[in-house]
Parts: sequence; structure tokens; C-alpha cells
Amino acid sequence: MKRLSIFVRIMGTALLVVECCSAAFAQVENADLSGNKETSRSGFTGAGAGGSRTTAAKPGGADGLGNPILGGERHPLYRLRPSDVVEISFTVAPEFNQTLTVQPDGYVMLKDAGMVEVQGLKLDEFSDAVEKAYRGYLHDPQVAVSLKEFERPYFIVGGEVGKPGKYELRSDVTVAEAVEIAGGLTQQAKHSQVVLFRRVNDDLVEARLLNLKKMLKQSNLKEDAHLRPGDMVFVPQNSISKIARFLTKPSVSMYMNPTQF
Repeated sequence: MKRLSIFVRIMGTALLVVECCSAAFAQVENADLSGNKETSRSGFTGAGAGGSRTTAAKPGGADGLGNPILGGERHPLYRLRPSDVVEISFTVAPEFNQTLTVQPDGYVMLKDAGMVEVQGLKLDEFSDAVEKAYRGYLHDPQVAVSLKEFERPYFIVGGEVGKPGKYELRSDVTVAEAVEIAGGLTQQAKHSQVVLFRRVNDDLVEARLLNLKKMLKQSNLKEDAHLRPGDMVFVPQNSISKIARFLTKPSVSMYMNPTQF
């Protein structure tokens, strides 16, 4: 009887341990499942990810807004400019197909539909404008547009550099690299106050001062800005005591010596 009593106690203890382990395992499993659900909400984007509140990225859009300090989107979609050449094709009315050049005033002359202002439009917006213009001529105008010729992305370097001028922006280029592309600094360069001018809109330019001397001396290029199309880098000869963050385009010339540019 004594042995039987001991055996019963051992079996009871074992069953209690098994029940405790099962409860602990169930709690861990539930926590993992909850964590996985949370991960799926934050780790994916697009329709259906993270429940009904998550929406897909805007079709055809760029990769989101960039640094608001220097204005605009990080990778903005191309907008039409004067001298751009565009090709228009009609799916059901090929007799209206045409190749047009954006005029200096920003307009194009559509065949039979007249003048349409297109400067500043993205290609999808231009397509919409063409379809709207031809609705009086075609029942269901289906238009495909393509950009045939356009101004290549560029940047400008002026001031105390070996070869000031306009250069094609063919790859990712920083301010320090742009200065080297333009022939490097002259002996008169005040490269502790290099100015990066960036267009915000048609009337406004934003200025940013960069201490290129300190960056090169410390071999720390983390603050070296990456250029965007149309940026202008200016290396002054004299110290700039103060420069406004936002400038009108005409006022930019105040900081530049025409003989240096």
C-alpha cells in the first residue's frame, strides 16, 4: 500500500507539470501569433495589408515626398517644358496622330483642336488634356502620349572653380563631386561657405550653406548634399555674412560676382 501511495503521488505530480507546461506553451503561441499579425501590418504595404485602413500606394506616383527643407518630391515625375517634343497616338483615329514641340510660351497646337497649354503638366495630365480637347471631334478619344525629346537633367557650378558652367546630371552627384567635375577649387575659393541654390517654384529659390572645407578636412561627407536637376552650386570668393533661406530668382545674382560665374 505504501508503494501504491507513492506511485499515485508521483503520477499526480507529473500530470500537474504537464498541465502547467501546456498552459505556458499556449500563452507563448498566442503571443507569437499576435506579434506576427502586428508584423504583417507594419512590414507590408498595399491593398489588403494591415486591415481595411491600409491603402495601396498611388498608382504612377513617385516614391513619396522628400526633404521639405529643399522643397518638393524626392523623385518628382517629369513635367513638360518649352522645346520638349511629344508624340501623340490615337488608338481608333490614327489620322490624328502627331508629333509636337512645346512652344516657348508653353502651348502646343493640336491638329484641328487648337492651342492647349501644357507647360508644367506631367505626361498623364497632358494625355488628359489632349483627350478633353478632342471630345468634340471623337466619340471616345483614346490617347497614348510619349516624350520623344527633352532637356537633359543638368546642374550648374559657378564661382571659384576651375571650369564654371553647365553640366549634365547623368548619375547621383553630390556638391563636393560637382565641384570636382567643374575643375576643382581655385586658390581664392571660400569653400567654407559653398551655396546650393535649388528651385522651389517658378519664382522662388532656396539657399543652403555648406561648409565644404570642414567636410573635406574631416573626411566626413555625411552632410554633403545630393544634387537634383536644375541645382546650382556657387563657390564664393568672399565671405557671405548672411543669406536668406528663400530668395526670389532676381535676388540670387546679389550673391554672385558676374566675373566668377
